[in-house]
Amino acid sequence: MSGTACGSAGASPDLPWMLRLSFTITNTIIDACLRRDGTVNRRLFSFVDLKSPPSAKPANGVTTSDTTVDPSRNLWFRLFLPTESANAGENVPVVVYFHGGGFVFLTADSKPFDDFCRRLSRDLPAAVVSVNYRLAPEHRCPSQYDDGFDVLKFIDENPPPNSDLSRCFIAGDSAGGNIAHHVAARASKFKFRNLKIRGLIPIQPYFGGEERTASEIQVVGAPIVSVERADWCWKAFLPEGSDRDHPAANLFGPKSGDMSGLKIPKCLVFIGGFDPLKDWQKKYCEGMKKNGKKLKMIEYPKAIHSFYMVPELPESRLFINEFRNFIYFG
Repeated sequence: MSGTACGSAGASPDLPWMLRLSFTITNTIIDACLRRDGTVNRRLFSFVDLKSPPSAKPANGVTTSDTTVDPSRNLWFRLFLPTESANAGENVPVVVYFHGGGFVFLTADSKPFDDFCRRLSRDLPAAVVSVNYRLAPEHRCPSQYDDGFDVLKFIDENPPPNSDLSRCFIAGDSAGGNIAHHVAARASKFKFRNLKIRGLIPIQPYFGGEERTASEIQVVGAPIVSVERADWCWKAFLPEGSDRDHPAANLFGPKSGDMSGLKIPKCLVFIGGFDPLKDWQKKYCEGMKKNGKKLKMIEYPKAIHSFYMVPELPESRLFINEFRNFIYFG
């Protein structure tokens, strides 16, 4: 499904009132946690950031376990394995996943991402490696890219059970989509022993620049993402003294290098019509194609940022089907 969003000033998607209320509360708390001095009130955020423990006992058809990669930087990942495939002795594709949160919030064991990755693992099916990377502003770019790449090297040497590393996909949503791209770019220059990256899946990836795009101006009052929050997060994430045209944010901007020689795998990008970042995501798709990368873009005109986290939304179900088709049929 593709199309053009109708976002304009005051435009609003049709969402259930309970979901609207939930987003309103979330937006209010996030804004309260972002301090003017560039720090985060993590104690306040902890009251709403519910955690899910790992479970060796199947829950919704999936088992989970946590593996430490480097305790000195709290680098670890949560592995999600579909029990039906494991019981049948089948090896499934591997999805290395980077969660969203503006580079600033949430972790691999935050309940929304535990639920989401569990759903991915069961419905695809796949072995999902959800990376717990370091957060900004305490750890700025490129810490997150370093963590992601080190997890790839770790699983290359320590393959997860019931997984086929020759069918590995790198995915992430929002800020995690940005991390997924940069980790895949770095991995394209590295020779792994067992791991073969077959595809990249940025889901509403978090890109930006100094320019103000039409969607940033027109899509006002959207859930989760606003221009003001995005600007705060970029300032917290990017190296000190950088602006939003830094190559980590603006891949094809005035400060970016040549990407034509990078061996980026085939790419599937998801975009939502009610996402203020959608124009930057489209610029990303255009830039990738101009540099000779094989890319498919799917836009859901009525989708909000993080629509995939809400199973009740029709776009969320379509998303799972497209994700499955990409990793199994290409």
